[in-house]
Amino acid sequence: MHPYSALTPDTVLNALESVGLPCDGSLLALNSYENRVYLVGIADAPPRVAKFYRPQRWSDAAILEEHAFARELFEQEIPVVAPLPLAGGHTLYHAQGFRFAVFPRRGGRAPELDRPDTLQRIGRFLGRIHAVGAATPFRERPCIDIAGFGEASRDYLLEHGFLPEDLCTAWCSVVDQALDGARRCYMRAGAVASIRLHGDCHAGNVLWTDSGEMRGPHFVDFDDCRTGPAVQDLWMLLSGERAEMTHQLGEVLAGYEDFRDFDRRELHLVEALRTLRLLHYSAWLARRWGDPAFPAAFPWFNTQRYWQDRILELREQVALMDEPPLVA
Repeated sequence: MHPYSALTPDTVLNALESVGLPCDGSLLALNSYENRVYLVGIADAPPRVAKFYRPQRWSDAAILEEHAFARELFEQEIPVVAPLPLAGGHTLYHAQGFRFAVFPRRGGRAPELDRPDTLQRIGRFLGRIHAVGAATPFRERPCIDIAGFGEASRDYLLEHGFLPEDLCTAWCSVVDQALDGARRCYMRAGAVASIRLHGDCHAGNVLWTDSGEMRGPHFVDFDDCRTGPAVQDLWMLLSGERAEMTHQLGEVLAGYEDFRDFDRRELHLVEALRTLRLLHYSAWLARRWGDPAFPAAFPWFNTQRYWQDRILELREQVALMDEPPLVA
């Protein structure tokens, strides 16, 4: 039995009642795999979003550090969706063996990343987020680095037998080449600063609204906030061929540098960080495979074709990491 099997609708509703939110009985599961997230109807008030954290992933101290960072950004009038302080002024609560937090409901659509003005506005807010993030360090949240995202991911997949026997040698070889390439990228970048980051700033975590108090971009889901180079929050906004990414990067930095200088040496890390994310993603799926939601949502994982594609993907990354970096 997976721990989430005990997270019944009654458990969710009772948890919110325990922090002073009278529920009207409506409950909608939202699209989330790492945690369980629900839109909950509240009597005579707007609905709230309740996030029930995956058991044993983060310590209480690490979750509270996530909350404190989001609240700090919110208090600086940066458009982030931060947890609500409810009973006793706290943001993290416990109920029937689960830890949870409550957030305001903030809808929106995917940002149009092909528009220069959209990229510049997102860049401005990222510059403000990083200006706050650089002020003090995380003490409980981990770093984005080769050891945690690369080597640990490789070791987990091998130790738990996820690689098909006939592809294991080829995969190990290309992973070693990829990690060596990432190390060279970090050497070329030199001693760049590490700051508090969103950590997972892809288009799905930046929502856009055209009206209301949150008009424009707003940033959601700081569950993966970590310490790392600023470019980690920038590169996932780039897509397409090299010329397209160069143009997109220029627009993002045009807004970003209104609020914070960007160290161009970090551009050496773009393909290295992409490579580390690819390895981390495979290991993330493997670590969660005991959760019944994962085989249902990712049926293609751990098939022969999946690992063949990952080998080809990493070979491409090995070549890309030895190319000159993007130039803004």
